[in-house]
Amino acid sequence: MAELTDNGRADKTMERHADEEHHHGVSFSEAFKVWLRVAALSFGGPAGQIAVMHRIIVDEKRWIGEHRFLHALNYCMLLPGPEAQQLAVYIGWLMHRTLGGLVAGLLFVLPGFLSILCLSYIYAAYGSVGIVAGLFFGLKAAVLAVVVQAVIRIGSRALRNNVMLAIAAVAFVAIFFFHVPFPLIVLAAAIAGFLGGRFGIAAFKPGGGHKAGSGPMVSDAESALGEGIPPHARPNLGWSLSMSAALLALWLAPIAALYAAFGAHDVFTEIGLFFSKMAVVTFGGAYAALAYVAQEAVQRFGWLKPGEMLDGLGMAETTPGPLIMVLQFVGFMGAYRNSGSLDPMLAATLAAILTTWVTFVPCFLWIFLGAPFIEKLRGNVALAGAMSAITAAVVGVILNLVLWFGLHTLFAEVATVHLGGLRLDIPVLQSAVPATMALSAAAAIAIFRFKTSVIATLLACAIAGMLWTLATG
Repeated sequence: MAELTDNGRADKTMERHADEEHHHGVSFSEAFKVWLRVAALSFGGPAGQIAVMHRIIVDEKRWIGEHRFLHALNYCMLLPGPEAQQLAVYIGWLMHRTLGGLVAGLLFVLPGFLSILCLSYIYAAYGSVGIVAGLFFGLKAAVLAVVVQAVIRIGSRALRNNVMLAIAAVAFVAIFFFHVPFPLIVLAAAIAGFLGGRFGIAAFKPGGGHKAGSGPMVSDAESALGEGIPPHARPNLGWSLSMSAALLALWLAPIAALYAAFGAHDVFTEIGLFFSKMAVVTFGGAYAALAYVAQEAVQRFGWLKPGEMLDGLGMAETTPGPLIMVLQFVGFMGAYRNSGSLDPMLAATLAAILTTWVTFVPCFLWIFLGAPFIEKLRGNVALAGAMSAITAAVVGVILNLVLWFGLHTLFAEVATVHLGGLRLDIPVLQSAVPATMALSAAAAIAIFRFKTSVIATLLACAIAGMLWTLATG
């Protein structure tokens, strides 16, 4: 008995020393200010957001080291949803437990949510007014060039060999010519990649990811957190299951309530169900999801007109936060145009909140469920193969997005032609819009020839669009 008591005391002493060893000295109030700063500077898509986080968290504050940062990022890249926001949740949880993860993730989303909500109000109320219409006209033309840049950037990283090129080509043909749903393309690519990795096929081995930064590397041992694993970050199945159950309830309970109260065909129920599905399949970032969202929102639900998806993307590109916030605009407009007995603006506001809720609550679920078990995922060749194949398929999907956006931006009319089992969208050449073509060409030259930043290009085109509208109106 004495031996057991001594052992128990020894265990408690070791746990206390472990807590002291991993006490990093960063107060929660200081972390709150830092995450607010990260959120305010999170422009430029996931690459820019991850670079900002790396500069502040690793290089400047030295909370964690380079290796731990990249380890967390690699895990987040395996998940559906915005990897930059999930990385913030992961690091916040690592530093200050569950509350730290919640605060970091919520602050990352909040500035973008408020910004896009304000822009959505302006768009819905004054979108047809000359100067506002000109602003979105200019943004729309510039975003086309930005999406082309995304195809090239992601493709140069993902299409490392002929197998990956073939997966991208098959994905493009499937979605462009046969209109195969995006989730099925992701699933098929994941299965092919998983099997390829499982059987050791070299083409499916991962090869790089985001470039976090340059300069002297901060080692884990030199960071505030150190190189050990904090006690709260060790696998705890009970905590993971209880946390997952709570987050699942927060995610799905509102949808179940809407379904029970209003039925399956109410706009709020449709928004909740549709964007919950997107939260599960949005591998590869916002651009990969947009083609499918645009297809469904325009053709199936009638929430948007074809060109309006680019307007929403322009909002997301010019405001802080994840680009996936464009979904908030889609939900806003869907309820605005199908408000029923509610005031349209009230319905749109509620839909924007609902869309954001079902998009980001799952992100917290993936992190809190999986992060403690991340060591088991690291080095899993089958899982890495699945991710490589998904990323390759995403390139084909984004190429479809470019063509779809281009057709509906550069031409006022697009005709649908049926050839056997194929359904093709063909531009009506006489409906070409020269002003849009000129602005898109100017944006492409600025981005590719002069390496102008995305934000500067978007703002310049927005101003040009307003001036053009005023001059011709």
